[in-house]
Amino acid sequence: MRPSHSELHRGDRAGWLRAAVLGANDGILSVAGLVVGVASSGAPAPAVLATGIAGLVAGAMSMAAGEYVSVQSQVDTERADLAIERLELREDPQSELDELAGIYRQRGLDAALARQVAEQLTAHDALGAHARDELGITETLRARPLQAALASAAAFCCGAALPILAALLAPAGKQVWVTGAATLLGLSLTGALAARAGGASGVRGARRVVFWGAAAMLATGAVGRLFGVQI
Repeated sequence: MRPSHSELHRGDRAGWLRAAVLGANDGILSVAGLVVGVASSGAPAPAVLATGIAGLVAGAMSMAAGEYVSVQSQVDTERADLAIERLELREDPQSELDELAGIYRQRGLDAALARQVAEQLTAHDALGAHARDELGITETLRARPLQAALASAAAFCCGAALPILAALLAPAGKQVWVTGAATLLGLSLTGALAARAGGASGVRGARRVVFWGAAAMLATGAVGRLFGVQI
């Protein structure tokens, strides 16, 4: 008996991976800005902690809500397209069969084979065949709002915890520098992990994210100096 063949492709995890990396990077950078700003003002550690946690909670909820609404909109669009396709299959099945055969001809099958494939797939699952080959809706690429929302919120919390802990554990007067260094380190890790998971170079991925993270913190520092506040 031959063993079953099962592969895990990188595209299978593309949706939740994108949401997770976005959430982690946003958590690191946005909460780092809050923590550094409060720590630079000379506020005590409890105030820094309260500000960081408030930013963590607000940011996580914002990321989850935004991701859920965005992905749910995609789900609504897919459902509307499937409803239209279901109606067309019921009212004019012959035209839909011709359309499916035409799709397979465009992909390289000869007319006879394309017709045969279209007929067999239509007999097996007409709506599924049109969803996959006409609309591009597959189980792998199907939008999952709750999964995306939870991934964004969890990743944001993980990222946001880094600058909070860095500021609390840093020596007195060194919170800004320690938090900045920890932020760049965290961004390099998330960038490398995301690139590796997608099959790209981890070094290149880390370099991209660190560059933009450093640019963001430099911009924040410039704004602070403009108003006469060290951040």
